[in-house]
Amino acid sequence: MQFEVGSIVEGKVTSITNFGAFIELPEKATGMVHISEVAPTYVREIRDFLTEGQQVKVKVINISPEGKIALSIKKAAEAPRRQPRQAAPVSHRPGDFEWRPTAQSSTDFEDMMSKFKATSDEKISDLKRSQDGRHGGFSRGRGRGNSNFD
Repeated sequence: MQFEVGSIVEGKVTSITNFGAFIELPEKATGMVHISEVAPTYVREIRDFLTEGQQVKVKVINISPEGKIALSIKKAAEAPRRQPRQAAPVSHRPGDFEWRPTAQSSTDFEDMMSKFKATSDEKISDLKRSQDGRHGGFSRGRGRGNSNFD
């Protein structure tokens, strides 16, 4: 049997080491599951997850030029359940300015730019007003009680 990257096969755990487990595949081929590919959670001790002689489903994740087969148990387990995610539709950009024209509006570039400029000017003036309010209308620097030189 010729193995291909991405294929899922069944095998038997033949030995367990500190860094992974060796799996006997069909036709007496052997592959290795690295400790990071045993489970979707952190694995401190492989023997908590696998035992010698256990049958496991593995996914072929790499085949080196020397013929070494890298396997993953966690990717084999998640492969059939995983569905492609659909992005949530985004209707507005920051500032509630619609960057893409909608199907109902037939605005041209100049109209869009003038709306953007008006919105931008409003936001800048609001920002300046809020900054003035924070400072209490007083300027920094020398004034009564603000200096040690009075």
